[in-house]
Formats: sequence, C-alpha cells, structure tokens
Amino acid sequence: MRFARIALLSLLVAATASAATTIPPIPFKQRVLPNGLQVYSAQDRTTPTVAIHVWYRVGSKDDPEGRSGFAHLFEHMLFKSTKNMPSEMMDRLTEDVGGFNNATTFDDATAYYEVVPSNYLETLLWAEADRMASLNVDDANFKSERDVVKEEFRFRVLAPPYGRLFYALEKSSFVKHPYRRPGIGSIEELDASTLDDVRKFHSTFYRPDNATLIVVGDFEQQQLDAWVDKYFTPIAKPSSEIPRVSIEEPARAEEKRITEYAPNVPLPAVAMSWLIPSASHADAIPLFVAATILSEGESSRLQEKLVRGEVAVEAFGDADVREDLGLFGMVAILSSEHQPAEAEKLMRAELASIAEKAVTPAELEKAKNLIVTSALRERETSNGKAFSIGEALSKQHDANVVNNGLAKVQAVTPADVQRVVKKYLIDGKALVLTYLDESAKGGAK
Repeated sequence: MRFARIALLSLLVAATASAATTIPPIPFKQRVLPNGLQVYSAQDRTTPTVAIHVWYRVGSKDDPEGRSGFAHLFEHMLFKSTKNMPSEMMDRLTEDVGGFNNATTFDDATAYYEVVPSNYLETLLWAEADRMASLNVDDANFKSERDVVKEEFRFRVLAPPYGRLFYALEKSSFVKHPYRRPGIGSIEELDASTLDDVRKFHSTFYRPDNATLIVVGDFEQQQLDAWVDKYFTPIAKPSSEIPRVSIEEPARAEEKRITEYAPNVPLPAVAMSWLIPSASHADAIPLFVAATILSEGESSRLQEKLVRGEVAVEAFGDADVREDLGLFGMVAILSSEHQPAEAEKLMRAELASIAEKAVTPAELEKAKNLIVTSALRERETSNGKAFSIGEALSKQHDANVVNNGLAKVQAVTPADVQRVVKKYLIDGKALVLTYLDESAKGGAK
C-alpha cells in the first residue's frame, strides 16, 4: 500500500477554518482533439515557466495478468529513443535549459511531466507528441529499462528493512481486483516478459484517445492551441478498443491475519488495512479527514498513544483512495521489547474511541487546517496545479473537482467522521499483517 499523502489532497480544494478565506479556483480551459486527445490548459503568469504534463490512462492495475510492472516499465521506456530523438533527449531538452522532467506510475494512470522556461514550450510539446507517436519499442530499449526496473525493485523492496512490508500489504489487501499487483512489478514476471508482450501493451494504451495533455503556466492561449494542433492532431487514433478493468473486489467476509518474515528487520511491525470506497464516493472525504486525525502531525492520535507512549518508534496511516476502490491503512513499527499485539490493540482502541464518541470540533478543525496547508502548497506552482487537474481526472474523471471540493470539505462534521469510521473500519473486516525478522520463524508472535 502506498501511504502517500498526495492521494486525495489534490482532489480537495479546501479553505481555512474561516469560511471567508478561500483558495482561488484554477481557471482551466478544456477541449478534445479529433483523435481523442483531451487538452487542459490554465494560464499562470506568476513566473516565466510552464508545466507540460501528459497523463496516460494506464496504471499498474492495467498490467497484464502475470506481467506486473508493465506500466512502471513504460514510465522508464518513454525516456528512450523515438523516431526523431535519441535516448534521454528529454533530459537535454529540460535540464540543459534550467528545467526538469520526471514521470510517475499510479494505480490508475501514468504521468509524464516537464517544467521549463516558457519560451521552450513549443519544443516540449513537439517532444511529447514525438514520443507519443513514434517511441522505439525495440529489444535494446526493453531490456535496458527492464534491468532498471528490476534494480529499482531491489532498491525499494528488497533492500530496505520494511520494503517487503508495504509490498506484502498491497498484495494481501485485495483478492481479485488488479490493485493486488504492486505497481513496481516483480523480478520474476519482468523476466518472463517478451518484446511481443511489451509491444502489445504499448500499442493498446499509449495512444492519443487514452491520454490527456495538461499545460499550466506562462503562455498565450491562441499560440498554445496552434502548437497543440500542429504537433498532436496528426497522431492517428487506433481503431481498436481500449480495455478497461471491470473486475470487482468482493467485500471481506471475515478478518484475515497473516505473518510475513524478511531479513534484517530490526524491529517488528504490524499493519492493518480495510477496503474503502473510491475517490468519487461521498465518504472518501470524511475518511481522509479521519486518517488525518489519526496520523497527521505530532499531536495526532497515533503519535500520542503509540510513539509518545513509547510502544512504537513510528506509527502512521492513510486513506488511499483510487479510481475503483481504496484502502484505509495503519502501520506501527514497534519499539524494543514491545510486540505487534500491543500496537494493534492501541490502534483498534483509537478507532473504537472515534466510533463511540465523535471527535472534538478542535480535532476536526486541526485536521482541516492540515489538509488546507497541503492543498495550498501544492497549488503554489504550475506543476502542482497540473498535478491537481491530472489526479482529479484519473481518479474521478472530472477536472472540476479541483474547484468544487470546498463545500464538501467544509461540510464534514464530527458525526460524519464517526459514521465512516464505524461503517468501514469498525464494522468492516480488517487485514492484519504482522511483520517479523526471518529469525523469528517458529518462535515469536
């Protein structure tokens, strides 16, 4: 599970505790090209820079069965050679002029983005169109980037003491839905993949009618529209249909408990997860507020009861909402001489406390202020605004979410938080994962 605080922040256009203080909306424009490419643009003349994003509606949930990691693989492969660009030319076009580029793979989408001085906007539009239309999906590029992804797996999952914890939690929290396949992939399934597998995946998803171009920053609208038409309109729309995930995750009928062992785990840990609704569900916002109350900030409930109580050295959680359904999770890494059962008991007690007695107005106000601060920080830059639009589209298929979430956040009450905690976390069935060093096999509990 990814405990990323960005999961819902970009979907919430919040205000401070005072209803009179609001965040200005993002005044975006939207159109669709004849080939199906969606285009969103928003002018921001604060600095002479521009953010260019291309979001493809393909994430780790779209990986073929038995081939996890393909979306992540293409996060890397799109920086390799095209018909008109040598490998890594995107770095030269951005970094050499004082900008930057990157990409990230989500469960539901993959985002590629650059921020450059605004006089290089046309160049980057050309480059994004070129790699959309003419990426070289050949054996050399495939094998080199597969090795990169495998090394990233070793670095992020195998090497850190708790890397396997989050990998196991993601895999174990779902039984049918493709969210059960962690986005980073697996070495075995990457090794089993072939060039034909990769080419089929690329031709299926990396196409204009499965993409959204987002441009935010310093530009002239008429000129931007002309460049977009010039470089993107000629890209043909394939005739084949785009497959969509339709698998539904069954409700958990009973609580599940598993134990995972890994090498070099200095302290035991315990993680819990519950299934929660999608980002577009009305309960997503109060669930996110509940997670903030529990784990965000030095005075949060988990910090007070577990960390300050010296039961755990670290405790945190998240309401990780996605396009189809999400996970509410909590994790505690234990202090010396303490056991996972102690932390589990304390975490359950905090949930029970909220379900039995509503949170105080002060707690709710603090949580909203934390959400507000994060939302404000993200929207300070053109890149942050572009991410807000992209995540709203990928999770809720509605860019207007970045501007209409205010009333929903302001309307959250202590009773709302109490209700969703009881419905999804108390009455819902938990997955409880105990994480121990491999030396504890057959002994510790």
